[in-house]
Amino acid sequence: MAAYEFSVSVKTQYLEEQSEPDRGNFVFAYTITIKNTGKVAAQLISRHWTIVDANNRVEEVRGLGVVGHQPLMQPGEQFEYTSGTALATPQGSMKGTYFCVAEDGEQFEAVIPEFILSLPRTLH
Repeated sequence: MAAYEFSVSVKTQYLEEQSEPDRGNFVFAYTITIKNTGKVAAQLISRHWTIVDANNRVEEVRGLGVVGHQPLMQPGEQFEYTSGTALATPQGSMKGTYFCVAEDGEQFEAVIPEFILSLPRTLH
């Protein structure tokens, strides 16, 4: 087990009621669970996202914290939040990193594995 490590898992959901497909607006929610799987307490300071739609349009998003928080997590603790994004296409993907600082001053990045945003398959 690494001293400095966060694991990240993601669940996604298409928000049909907020989307306007005929206007090229597809809204997705994602719930992220961040767990401190390391040996040292650490704080999530900032985030960097790369969002890509089906037309290969890339959007980079950087900012402090997540949903207004910079959670400090002890080893074994986790933090969960839900956020969202809008795409111009019915499919896309997101990936990124969290910049973190451990209690002892060590800096590290937690990788957010790529995940797919996609409309649910419907039968006609």
